[in-house]
Order: sequence, then structure tokens, then C-alpha cells
Amino acid sequence: MAHPHFHCSVAVEPIADQTFPDRNEFAYGYTVTIENRGDVTAQLIGRHWTIVDGNGKVQEVHGLAVVGHQPLLQPGERFQYSSWAQIATRHGTMSGRFLCVTDKAEVFHADVPEFLLADSGSLH
Repeated sequence: MAHPHFHCSVAVEPIADQTFPDRNEFAYGYTVTIENRGDVTAQLIGRHWTIVDGNGKVQEVHGLAVVGHQPLLQPGERFQYSSWAQIATRHGTMSGRFLCVTDKAEVFHADVPEFLLADSGSLH
């Protein structure tokens, strides 16, 4: 029996030249790595992100593709992309999921566990 599985990991870096504390604008770049750990070919179709700032304000982001791509991954292949988010506080979180489909038209989701948006130097 075919088993689709995309594993997702994220690395975060603050974007200093897009961060303006006096205007409550804090920008974070993130790089997502998506690896096909299943045993079937599958394609990433869309995304849904939940972004929460330190005040609890929630932003939902939905869309097709990631940075203009809908990668088709064979078992063992990976795809990496970078994007960014802006929040109104020094710390926040993001989590999400990708909508995916196998080469047999079976739909599945690849979850991205919650990760921290923060400048590691600002955490005590």
C-alpha cells in the first residue's frame, strides 16, 4: 500500500534591514525544507500558515504554490524555499500545513509544527 509522507523543517533568521522597532515592525525570514519520506511521488499544491504575534494577534495566509512553485517530489527528493513574515512584536510563532496530492490523485496534508519567530539574541 502506498504511503505518502512529506517531512517539513524550518530555519528562521531575523531580517535586520526590514525590522523597525520604533514602528512595531519585526521581520523574519524562514527557509522551509520539504522532504518526500513516503514511497510515492507527490506534489505540493498549496499552503496555509497561521502567524501569531506576541500580543496574540493572528494572521492566516492561504494560497496556491510556494514562491510560485508546486514541486513534484519523487521518494527521497527534497525541495527548499525561503520567504518571510512580519509581525508587530519581537516574538511570535508560525505553524502551518501544505496541501499535497500523490501521483494517484490522493490528497494529503504535510504539517509544519509551530516554530518561533524571534531573534535568538533577544531571548533570555
